[in-house]
Amino acid sequence: MTPFDMPDDLSAVLPDLAALILMFVSWLGIGRLTERPPAGRPSVSVLMTRFRREWMRQMVSRDPRIFDGNILSSLREGTAFFASACMIATGGLLALIGNAERLRGIVADLELNPADQTAWELRLLVTMFFVVNAFLKFVWAHRLFGYCAVMMASVPNDPRDPAALPRAMQAADLNITAARSFNAGLRSVYFALGSLGWLGGPWTLMAGTLIVLWVTWRREFNSTSRRVILRSLPPPALPAAVPSGPGGSTGSEPPPPQP
Repeated sequence: MTPFDMPDDLSAVLPDLAALILMFVSWLGIGRLTERPPAGRPSVSVLMTRFRREWMRQMVSRDPRIFDGNILSSLREGTAFFASACMIATGGLLALIGNAERLRGIVADLELNPADQTAWELRLLVTMFFVVNAFLKFVWAHRLFGYCAVMMASVPNDPRDPAALPRAMQAADLNITAARSFNAGLRSVYFALGSLGWLGGPWTLMAGTLIVLWVTWRREFNSTSRRVILRSLPPPALPAAVPSGPGGSTGSEPPPPQP
């Protein structure tokens, strides 16, 4: 029997398929809503992009810049911690997949939804998908924060230098991209935890998905932290004028992404 073999009674597998589709649609949907929210209700992640640009703008005139380096180091430590945790979780899930019969016995003792060994392996593979995706996002965020550190170090010490502010804005864009990848990794961790509900059956998976969806939405759009951030927002960054090329044509670099 393969993981995709359909039983004779199709109705027996429909709840599992519906729960699985709901989980992936919710995961993709909340990710898109968080990164591209309605214009009148930005998410916390989008609001923080202004502060990240303002951070780099203030860094240009800050002397010394040890404070900025310490902040970036703490951000890198956070991504490294979550990446390490995901590696450990991946190893644990692989061990469970290799010993799914023991897990099946535990669940049977709890009188949860019975299933054969292949079904247990499939359910654990879904959880591992989210964990591995989170690991890749955290690793990339860690690397981008490293690029940001190098870019910050290249900002001239003289704030009157014409290259100082544009280079600081480049560092801000790298910082924003790294934060976006880090947030995506956190969402994958949330849904990995929610996907464990499948071990108790499709209805438990649906309940877990809806709980994770609500928690994620609330933290981005209706949390106390969002209200605090909204108290005093830096002005939005306007597209800078692109310098002309040697032949009088405009440069090819696009303006930094807007929050």
